[in-house]
Amino acid sequence: MRNVKTFDAPARFSRWQIRLHWLTLLLIAIAYGAIEAKSFVPKGSAARDLIMLLHFNAGALVGALMLVRLGLRLRRPDPAIVPAPPRWQAAAARIGHRVLYATFVALPVLGALALAYGGKQWSLLGLPVHDLVAPDRATGRTLKEIHETWAEAGYFIVGLHAAAALFHHYVQRDSTLEGMLPRA
Repeated sequence: MRNVKTFDAPARFSRWQIRLHWLTLLLIAIAYGAIEAKSFVPKGSAARDLIMLLHFNAGALVGALMLVRLGLRLRRPDPAIVPAPPRWQAAAARIGHRVLYATFVALPVLGALALAYGGKQWSLLGLPVHDLVAPDRATGRTLKEIHETWAEAGYFIVGLHAAAALFHHYVQRDSTLEGMLPRA
């Protein structure tokens, strides 16, 4: 039998923080899945338009949820990790979370601006998003390139975040992951 450390009622994130975390992950997966699925559908088709609408809406919801989560995070400190990690790991976690939050707040903003400057119309949850700025195709292309490059890095950022959680759970055997898991 494995020697597994157990903890007395680990400190946990609030129920809302946990729900929003996993909902954000689901929406990120939908946004990324939609953009990957786009390449399998012909340009100009209704299916492609629907896939892109799904991508835009999931991305916009990710941005909104990340702002809500950031507000919750500022109001409620993270639960203590038991046993406490070394200082360098705590510092790395702070940097990692800042990069994660910055990424998933910035990506929807960059995407919306790329659409606006590109002169493209879209809707958010069925409501048309009207011109935010005067179209400028060169600026739109530049913003789209930044959005796509940063989104590619997002795969690595999310993967690193998940790997760190699994490392804490299975290698360090601390309460990091347990604090974010939904209760049964």
